[in-house]
Amino acid sequence: MTGRLHHVVLDTRDPHGLARFWSGLLGLPITFASDDWVVVAVDDHHSGMAFQLAPDHQPPVWGDPARPQQLHVDVMADDPDVTGRLAVELGATPLGDGHVYADPAGHPFCLVPRPGWAPPATNLWRDRAGRPTMGP
Repeated sequence: MTGRLHHVVLDTRDPHGLARFWSGLLGLPITFASDDWVVVAVDDHHSGMAFQLAPDHQPPVWGDPARPQQLHVDVMADDPDVTGRLAVELGATPLGDGHVYADPAGHPFCLVPRPGWAPPATNLWRDRAGRPTMGP
């Protein structure tokens, strides 16, 4: 192995706001924050998602080849309908049919049904004492 994934980094005009969105959607805590960089992960010793200040960020336009998505995030959900309602409450925008949304900065993501091989999305994370937690 020559490398391993550290963070998936999303550019945004509001790294703190976008981190709060993803923290709430994934049930994970914010583990690091500075003025221009915020991380959401299981804890401060794990990789996760990071949000970087990009004052000139232009979000992709779903379905428009002039401003393509370039990247999207798939989020496994026990019940995509329930998770979709939570996403909208947290600030997501539905992008048409199915379970496709844009986060508050415009990055597209899909809610996909949890496959049978995966454990339920609830209570997956544990705090440092080993107790189950859903994050913040």
